[in-house]
Amino acid sequence: MKGIVLAGGSGTRLYPMTLAVSKQLVPVYDKPMIYYPISVLMLAGITDILIITTPQDRDAYERLLGDGSWLGLTFSYAEQPHPRGLADAFIVGADHVGDDSVALILGDNIFHGPGFSQLLTRSSDGIKGCVLFGYAVSDPHRYGIGEVDEYGHLISLEEKPAAPRSNRAVTGLYFYDNDVVEIARSLTPSARGELEITDVNKTYLERGRARLVDLGRGFAWLDAGTYESLLEAGQYVRALELRQGVRIACLEEIALHAGLIDAEQCYDLGRRVGNSGYGHYVMELAEQARRSPMSVALR
Repeated sequence: MKGIVLAGGSGTRLYPMTLAVSKQLVPVYDKPMIYYPISVLMLAGITDILIITTPQDRDAYERLLGDGSWLGLTFSYAEQPHPRGLADAFIVGADHVGDDSVALILGDNIFHGPGFSQLLTRSSDGIKGCVLFGYAVSDPHRYGIGEVDEYGHLISLEEKPAAPRSNRAVTGLYFYDNDVVEIARSLTPSARGELEITDVNKTYLERGRARLVDLGRGFAWLDAGTYESLLEAGQYVRALELRQGVRIACLEEIALHAGLIDAEQCYDLGRRVGNSGYGHYVMELAEQARRSPMSVALR
């Protein structure tokens, strides 16, 4: 499975801070926002990732992430000059997807919860159709909503319904088989001139090939696209990291546990940013791996 992170747009809801920097490069507590969606793809076992951004922001992402080899990954880049809808990502990224299945994640979405890696792996294994991820919300009229029957099968999708039939919001993480590229190419732009991801999902639903995986209690899903939600996300990350002593979305840690890098490489990466709490944390991970490789691999 290939991965795509959608990190374009102008971030107008976060003006004036995003007048000078891409929204997905704004920090969420101790790391750039884009680390969080990349970590989700890594937890799903995806190592070949396309970053879609704007022409003016591409250089900044390349400076931050490079070609991904430092993490045992492959990063490539593509440009979306103007917002053309989420589904446009599959047209822009068609060559990247090739003949594979693909995971799309929005660059301002943050996920965290127990057993998340296993859930992602199960959901992507041998995918036929699309897999959406639902999250219970108290204000469903603000979201795309998925309705399931008594057996858990997805039966309807509505975008910001006035009278919601469910409280399960469709989050910004989507798994698709290879048909998604042709489905995206066949779409007609909506009234706002964009290719809508809801139309992609409805096509799969009409074909009887869409399912909704529920992110249950204990999971957190945050959209860090407004002042309030960005602050909330930072406070959430800070609280968990201070209480538990572990870092959320630490890419070096995920790469080390997955065997994509070894302890020596991990230590060098920590030393690169060593004059920070994040860098010291990465170096300590490497030291633990040197002392007890099996405990790190099984963590």
